Amino acid sequence: MSTRSRARRSFGPVVLLGLGAGALAAVAGSKAWVDWDSDGAVSGQAPLVGYSLSDSAGEVPLAGALALVVLACWGVVLVTRGRVRRAVTVLALVAALGLLVTSLVGWGPAADGIRDAFAQSGLEPDVGRTVWFWVAVVTSLVSVAAAALAVRLVPQWPEMGRRYDAPAAGAVEDRPDAAPEEQSNLELWKALDEGHDPTDRHPDDDH
Repeated sequence: MSTRSRARRSFGPVVLLGLGAGALAAVAGSKAWVDWDSDGAVSGQAPLVGYSLSDSAGEVPLAGALALVVLACWGVVLVTRGRVRRAVTVLALVAALGLLVTSLVGWGPAADGIRDAFAQSGLEPDVGRTVWFWVAVVTSLVSVAAAALAVRLVPQWPEMGRRYDAPAAGAVEDRPDAAPEEQSNLELWKALDEGHDPTDRHPDDDH
C-alpha cells in the first residue's frame, strides 16, 4: 500500500478520534475539577457541615470553551476543502494546545478560589482533583495528537466533490450550449433561493 493511500485511509480514524476527544473534553470542561471536604473536620478545625459554594465552584470555563472550538473545527474539516480546510486544522491544533495548557494549569486557580471562599470563615478545606480533571488532561493530549496528524495529512485526505456545491447562475446562463439538465438544475436552485418549493407543481404546468 502506497504512502498516499495510507494517508487517505487515515481520514476517518483521525477525524473520529478528534471528534471523540473534543466531545469528551467539552463534557469535562463543564464539570468541577476540584473536590473538597465539606462534611468532616478539616485541619483540626470545626466541620464544614452546611457550608456551600456556588454551582460553578471548582470549574474551569476556559477549558470548556476551548474544547468546543476544537469540536467545531473538526466539524468544519468534514465539509471544507483546500486552503480553508488546512487553515481549520491549524486552528484546531492551536485550540487543542490551549486546551492542554489550560488543563495542566487550570486546577490550581480553581482550587485557590475554593480555599479563598472558605477562608472568609476562617476554615481551610482539604482539596483534591476529581476524575473530570484527569479526563480533561487525557482528552486534551489526544486532541493535540489528532490535530497534529490532521495538519500533516490533510493535503492527502479526500475532499467533498464540487458537484455538491450550488451551481453559479452565470456559469450556466452564459453558456447557451449548456445541457438541458444543467439548465433544469439552475432553475431548481433559483426556486430554492426564492423560497419556493420546486416540487410543487400547479395543474397549469402540464399544459
